[in-house]
Amino acid sequence: MSASNVRSAYWTGVRHGAPFVLVIMPFGLLFGVVGTEAGLNIAEVMGFSILVIAGAAQFTAVQLMVDQAPTMLVLATALAVNLRMAMYSAALTPHLGGAPLWQRALAAYFLVDQTYALAQARYESRPEMSLGERLAYYAGSITPVCPMWYVATLAGALAGQAIPPEFALDFAVPITFLAMVAPALRTLAHVAAVGTSVAVALTLAFLPYQAGVLIAGLVAMMVGAQVELRMGNRE
Repeated sequence: MSASNVRSAYWTGVRHGAPFVLVIMPFGLLFGVVGTEAGLNIAEVMGFSILVIAGAAQFTAVQLMVDQAPTMLVLATALAVNLRMAMYSAALTPHLGGAPLWQRALAAYFLVDQTYALAQARYESRPEMSLGERLAYYAGSITPVCPMWYVATLAGALAGQAIPPEFALDFAVPITFLAMVAPALRTLAHVAAVGTSVAVALTLAFLPYQAGVLIAGLVAMMVGAQVELRMGNRE
């Protein structure tokens, strides 16, 4: 493994991660605004983004807190939203599992939807990459994404009501996830899971504290697993 290959892998990761800044910036700004409007001070808003570093779970938790949901429901729902991180970790383990513990700990902390999507696609298309090159690419993909999340959150928290509502920053949330989920719908199991989650979430939209989203996620995972199992048995 040469140093030039590692550097090249890092800068490739930076280039691949850079376009996500276009959605991370409004996403972070929106959370900063929403957090302050919910009554959190700047330290609490930044604590969310630095310690949790999971936009969807953060929005969910803050909304439930505003609705005065029970603490256990807030925690359970936020964890359920983030269950996908466990699946991300399992998918990346064959590629990064040989790294030292401290490197794996850093990779786990910086594991977000964007870095996972980039890393998984790169590792699958370049199986000849060494462990050092994989880690360098992962670090590169993080570089434009995670720092921008912190900066944008702080800017949103400081700006607060100064951002006009017509800017419609909330567009970043669905667009971000559509951009990441759509290319992954390559099997019937994926499509079944997504379709189930949408149908169940809409059907149970009347439930308080967004409990329908929690149920939809669990049902979708079970449906996806069953479809994949049956397809495997047929093969």
